[in-house]
Amino acid sequence: MDYLANHIQALVFCSPKPITEEEIQDCLKEMFDADVPVDDIATGINTIEEKFRSDDFAMELVKSGGGYQFLTKPVYQASIGILLKQQSKKRLSNSALETLSIIAYKQPITKSEAEQIRGVSCDYSIQKLLEKELVEIKGKSEGVGRPILYGTSQKFMDYFGINDLKELPTPKDFNTEENAIGEEKE
Repeated sequence: MDYLANHIQALVFCSPKPITEEEIQDCLKEMFDADVPVDDIATGINTIEEKFRSDDFAMELVKSGGGYQFLTKPVYQASIGILLKQQSKKRLSNSALETLSIIAYKQPITKSEAEQIRGVSCDYSIQKLLEKELVEIKGKSEGVGRPILYGTSQKFMDYFGINDLKELPTPKDFNTEENAIGEEKE
């Protein structure tokens, strides 16, 4: 039964929303190529609930939203609140995202080239992107004054869950017919 409970635990853990007993049963049916009785699933769920009641675990199995999910125990609310507050400070502003996308698609690029595309100063955004290590200095341009060239870092790849810049979405080409105003004269 622990084997079945471990599979149920994995399903609950990986589900992005509360998972119902029926969804668990469907997954297990496909996994084992056999019907798994609802009673066995309920027993497995009870085993998991008992296991996570222990003070050895910071989370517990909770039935909510019509299904089951793992939630942290209320005693850890303060530390989670601190984490969420710190993470919210790490979010990128719209200007930083715009600057980052320009650098990602046009790299290596100078600050002045990015500013020309955005139409506004990028000093602050580039500084913040450098601090967050999403952008790094790639060298110096051969142009007048030898300005610094910027490009994305490995942390950028991790942050956005990509392995290669080729995985970035391609900018959609603008269709002139959709952007035309009025009717075309023959």
